[in-house]
Amino acid sequence: MTLPFFLRSAALAAAAMALVGATALPAAAQDISTADKTAIEQIVHDYLIAHPEVIQEALAELDRRQTEAENAKRADSVAEASDVLFNSPRQVVLGNPDAKVALVEFFDYNCGYCKRALGDMQAILKDDKDVKIILKEFPILGPGSVEAAKVAVAVNLIAPEKYGEFHNILLGGRGQADEAKALDAAEEAGLDRDAVKARTSDPEVGKTLEEAYQVAQKLGLSGTPTYVIGQEIVFGAVGLDELQSKIQDMRTCGKATC
Repeated sequence: MTLPFFLRSAALAAAAMALVGATALPAAAQDISTADKTAIEQIVHDYLIAHPEVIQEALAELDRRQTEAENAKRADSVAEASDVLFNSPRQVVLGNPDAKVALVEFFDYNCGYCKRALGDMQAILKDDKDVKIILKEFPILGPGSVEAAKVAVAVNLIAPEKYGEFHNILLGGRGQADEAKALDAAEEAGLDRDAVKARTSDPEVGKTLEEAYQVAQKLGLSGTPTYVIGQEIVFGAVGLDELQSKIQDMRTCGKATC
């Protein structure tokens, strides 16, 4: 059965209302008789039985619109937090500090996926001399993570030029990270263990972590690794190819996804 356009539109509208849970008809439609209403419902029923793909299409469109709205909301959050996100004097910057493209990573030293993604960051830094990677300590996996992050911030305060080496040692190591493991990594990177431990009590360490927590909350982040590039938030260890593609898109069209 092929419905006239106006009936097909009515059917689709009714189906859409049903799918999204609408409970009230427009004012103009409230005066229809019970018989007319029954007839319309039967038309809708028959049409959807004959064309069940319409429901799938409607749900796909609903999902697309919801995703689009969520992405727009996240982009607004990134824009609002951009100064702290990309320009904080407390953050760690690896690679070319003058690069136009910046990739921010929120990570935890006890995050298994962050450990797997370490190779992605190393490859980007090795192969791309016109990108900067901004690291945000985001310890969310227990007390050991917080201890390790405090040591990391202390390392950056004492010798920022050593942070990259320290970071690779600790994140690339086995077992649970905590203060002792982090101090071992600092010592292996050539720093004085006692000096680093003493610096963990510096109020600036707490302020640095608090800043990262606050910006993560603004962005609605709850897991690691999470990346920000341009105004796009990328959740999870998406892999080297995906990250490189987004970096290239930033250069091509000024957005992480062209």
